[in-house]
Amino acid sequence: MDGTDDALVFSLSEDECWNLLARRELGRLAVAVDGKPDIFPVNYVVDGARVLFRTAPGSKLADLSSNPDVAFEVDEYDATSAASVVLKGVATRLELQSEIDLADALPLASWIPTLKYRWVRIAPVSISGRRFERGPEPLRYRAST
Repeated sequence: MDGTDDALVFSLSEDECWNLLARRELGRLAVAVDGKPDIFPVNYVVDGARVLFRTAPGSKLADLSSNPDVAFEVDEYDATSAASVVLKGVATRLELQSEIDLADALPLASWIPTLKYRWVRIAPVSISGRRFERGPEPLRYRAST
């Protein structure tokens, strides 16, 4: 047995996954940097069935140009439950001014006071999520007598 209990972990529907994404504003973008995994926290906004974020020029944007396959993860929790969503997709920098103008109208607020003019859209390939009730970890070992 691997230590998990399927009765305690529940899969989220696609709609539940998108609802969780829409409720949050900070996620983690997983990319390949020089062939190695890296993760960046990003503020984001959901627009239909897409995730958008802004970034400044740098390694994140360069890495997306050479390898647009990404994973994006968001979670939420409180004292009694937790949930997590993983979206896998293709990241594309917005180039058309009409797309940039539409993105600029979205309610995205950065947590850090830096200018970020480059919009990136993640088009999903798959989305999955799970939810579970929080509680104390069961005893793993019994002392031998």
